[in-house]
Amino acid sequence: MEPRRVESEGAPAAVGPYSQAVRAGDLIFCAGQLGLDPATGQFASEDVQGQTRRALQNLSAVLEAAGSDLAHVVKTTVFLADMGDFKAMNEVYATFFGDVPPARSTVAVKELPLGGLVEIEAIAVRKS
Repeated sequence: MEPRRVESEGAPAAVGPYSQAVRAGDLIFCAGQLGLDPATGQFASEDVQGQTRRALQNLSAVLEAAGSDLAHVVKTTVFLADMGDFKAMNEVYATFFGDVPPARSTVAVKELPLGGLVEIEAIAVRKS
């Protein structure tokens, strides 16, 4: 099972020595996505709800390029710059996942790249 780099133009390009995602067999490991608009490189919103929505849209684009989708995500990690944004983030997050939402960890961090409010990474399986 040779790891394969995954890239999508529907999500911001990696800004360092890492991949948007790596597929190994049927597993897909997605790097954290910020709420950046891939067309402009700017945050899609100044609030955590807009950034959460865009981060999940970016994640969805990366998963699609890897042969998967949000319905096949088994684990996410959400990084928040302010745990006071948990409820607002959660309201948007819940709209992206169905009856079997993935396992999730949410942690507060001192800061996120580019001053982001939220970053979301995921592990998924390929669609069969």
